[in-house]
Amino acid sequence: MSTVVALGGNALIRPGERGTAAEQLANLRRAVAALEPLLAEAGARDHTGNGPQVGNELLRQERAAE
Repeated sequence: MSTVVALGGNALIRPGERGTAAEQLANLRRAVAALEPLLAEAGARDHTGNGPQVGNELLRQERAAE
């Protein structure tokens, strides 16, 4: 299972920092550590994402267009 996480600038550069590579790497490590429990839980269960909801919405829109 793969997970993609997009982190914005505020996750990598904290207030008062200059944004050096070392600061950003330290902040990235903190963010990943904070995500680990969530990612471990997601990996332990059958996770299908929001595919079924998207499919149902598409069907509703197609039927409404008729």
